[in-house]
Amino acid sequence: MKRNALTTAVRMVIAGTLIGTLAACGGGGSGGGEAVSSTSDGTSVGAVTGFGSVYVNGTRFETNGSVSSDDGIEREEQLEKGMILKVKGSWNGRGEGRAERVSYDDTLRGPLTGASWDDVNKTGQLQLLNQTVRLDRQTVFRGATPAALAGNPSGYSVRISGWRMENGDFRASYVGARSAGSRFDDFNDVEIEGLVANLDTSARTFEINGLQIDYNSATGDDDFDLDDLRNGLAVEVEGYLENGILIAREIEDEDDLFDDDDDVEISGEIYDFDASGRSFRINGVQVQYNRGTEFDDIRESSLQNGLFVKVEGDFRNGVLIAEEIEGRDGDVELDGRLEQIDLSNEVLIVSGIRVQLTPGTLIDDDDDDDRRSRVEDINGFRVGDYLEIEGRQRSENGGYLEAFTIEREDDDDDDDYELEARIDALSSTSVTFMNLEILLNGYSTEGARVGDEVEVEYRRTSGGQYELTDDIDD
Repeated sequence: MKRNALTTAVRMVIAGTLIGTLAACGGGGSGGGEAVSSTSDGTSVGAVTGFGSVYVNGTRFETNGSVSSDDGIEREEQLEKGMILKVKGSWNGRGEGRAERVSYDDTLRGPLTGASWDDVNKTGQLQLLNQTVRLDRQTVFRGATPAALAGNPSGYSVRISGWRMENGDFRASYVGARSAGSRFDDFNDVEIEGLVANLDTSARTFEINGLQIDYNSATGDDDFDLDDLRNGLAVEVEGYLENGILIAREIEDEDDLFDDDDDVEISGEIYDFDASGRSFRINGVQVQYNRGTEFDDIRESSLQNGLFVKVEGDFRNGVLIAEEIEGRDGDVELDGRLEQIDLSNEVLIVSGIRVQLTPGTLIDDDDDDDRRSRVEDINGFRVGDYLEIEGRQRSENGGYLEAFTIEREDDDDDDDYELEARIDALSSTSVTFMNLEILLNGYSTEGARVGDEVEVEYRRTSGGQYELTDDIDD
């Protein structure tokens, strides 16, 4: 089991902040309720991690149930976990918020031309519209499993909600699949976004990542003038395919996600990193940091292209001035059996490891297309469930795993567990991770030291202890 960089577009809030709100979270969106005492009033952009109303960046936003979208989605009931939303509203530090407007826009939409999936490492790729989309453990799949997509890519059309990467590829937060020929949108069955290249104003064509686009029949959307097209401009194009060419019906430039002087938060993968200028981009948004910027779970010296972070700050003159940058790459993977459940504190014991849920934890089921509320997600846990968990190793209170994602898997054939984490203690008879002591059982720890990140395979004995089933792999 190899650790993959996490793509969580979620805001993690330390344990227990949801306890007082669970009873109020059941069911769909609501515009009622008491006024929220807000500390921020602006825009939050991130992936949905739960419903009742919607959880984005670790905040439960009350909504009126409506969604603004040009992609065939009008109601909150049509949203899925993993879809990246733009929420205009207010929120506070207790994970409570109220949405004035919820917007959704597909990143890509169209027929698949290729797909791959590694079920061991939970990584893969999709190809559509001459674009490459990266998949990982964080990607939510609906309509088809990643293995099914890889087995018959030409049999599916997909909608992608994801983050743009440095090289122009995408990193999928959500993949929705339908049989080939099915439409997600009644008017435009294809959508793409990216940078204009090889613009020919005479022929009225250009390319995005090698896909040729004919805009002779196109109109500008949202007051965009087609005469303003230029190489390097970030645009969104909708239309249909004809002989491998995208015939554009609508084109618009990618407007700023935020309003000037907004309090904002956004998660994504760093690109165009400039250490000397203290700047980088996330999903088209320029971020500027300075000596006053707080760093949480990351050092300034660790910033680099490809790193997944969440940024909070003020949007001024087209630039996000970062007040806080939070590292969102996880450092722990655990595959194991659910042994105990503490619903009141949202704590699970999984193969001996204490796992803390947060409002930002994404909970998903293997091969399950059911849309459930966060309360139903949590109440759905059962002792004996086999879970795959990614998150961050915490040292407080004896150590625990703060869960970023939890996926219920089909039952494992054996009770051998896998853990990748940092060693907290090591002796001649045992190795300890967080709150779990694992007996060596005669297996080697050669080369391993306290603080090293290692991979272990282990099991629970009939006496309730835990023991290695293989040498430690560093």
